Amino acid sequence: MKRWLFSIFILVLFLSFLSVAMANDTRGKSQGKGKAPKKFELGVEVLLDEQKDLIKGKRVGLITNPTGVDQELNSIVDKLHEDQDINLVALYGPEHGVRGSAQAGEYVPFYTDKETGLPVYSLYGQTKKPTPEMLEGVDVLLFDIQDVGTRFYTYIYTMAYAMEAAKENNIPFIVLDRPNPLGGAKVEGPVLDPDYSSFVGMYPIPLRHGMTVGELALYFNKEFGIGADLTVVEMNGWKRNMYYDDTPLEWVLPSPNMPTLDSGLVYPGAALIEGTNVSEGRGTTKPFELIGAPFINSTELAKKLNEEKLPGVTFRAASFTPAFSKHTGKLSNGIQIHITDRNAYKPVETGLIIVKAILDLYPDAFEFRAEDSKGTSFFDLLIGNGWVRDAIEEGKSVDEIKRTWQPGLEEFIQKREKYLLY
Repeated sequence: MKRWLFSIFILVLFLSFLSVAMANDTRGKSQGKGKAPKKFELGVEVLLDEQKDLIKGKRVGLITNPTGVDQELNSIVDKLHEDQDINLVALYGPEHGVRGSAQAGEYVPFYTDKETGLPVYSLYGQTKKPTPEMLEGVDVLLFDIQDVGTRFYTYIYTMAYAMEAAKENNIPFIVLDRPNPLGGAKVEGPVLDPDYSSFVGMYPIPLRHGMTVGELALYFNKEFGIGADLTVVEMNGWKRNMYYDDTPLEWVLPSPNMPTLDSGLVYPGAALIEGTNVSEGRGTTKPFELIGAPFINSTELAKKLNEEKLPGVTFRAASFTPAFSKHTGKLSNGIQIHITDRNAYKPVETGLIIVKAILDLYPDAFEFRAEDSKGTSFFDLLIGNGWVRDAIEEGKSVDEIKRTWQPGLEEFIQKREKYLLY
């Protein structure tokens, strides 16, 4: 009897080991046996590790800013300058400059970079497009700047203008790709009306476009007839559903008023406040998360917004005193935006509901920015059309507004599909 039980025990043990071995083998096959997932690499790292031949032996012009770093936070300017295989000859700075020292809208003139001795040309001010003189002696142009995934962030139009200049001067253009901090799966907001094209929105894309700078470069180049000799150095290991903090990257301020990823998450909607007489939180430590004005009652506004039960967000009554920009030195009352579920959160819809709520509560004090000679407000340039402002002033609901822009958004989603790299 004991021998019989012992035999059963041995058989059970053998079958258990066999089951584990088969499960491991199945897992190995499903994952690609012997193949580890690709490690995360930025476009700049792929360029220097695998594709240096694209620039080796050529005179390189580099368009970048402080976000142009590798995962160890080494500046691409310094890495290229110190690499004996690479001849870096010129730098080009977008809004805020190569080293990021200028505030929004501040003109950055030509100067010499103290670290490298290289000439630095401004692409924000007297010209936004590199001139033939700026490109003299350049064989290839590189672009390496972190975008924030929103149509009215100017760096992607610096890229577009530089692509035009590269085409006109027969210079190859290379984009070193970086993540979209908001992920690449979701798009939101109206597609820009070409009649409202400006440097805060040049092309018909939605407010939250869900594309990387490399994908946008491909889209701009083909859809809008730039026709540059374009190469995109892709990232390794980035997926469309990844937010910035799903990567191993540290957050480097893309601009002085984009201090954290939270700022970027609310930006596609909260920055619409820039088109009004309400502070969007510039001059505080929480730009775009704090919104207010001296004429607002914080408790009243927070209560009204929380009653909307918007997905993924709650509003806290808050007061602040901006150190610069709107209402400098004046106590401003309003709200702080707290994202509770970023996958459910809809920044553009939320931003419009905030604008509408302030108008409804304080109709005698709230104002959209003044119209220019063509009847265009800065709000119109930000939202990308003139009809949304009219709809808000006419008392239409944000749901009605969304239904109007939905067909154009769906058309964009279909059109962008062939330019997606990840």
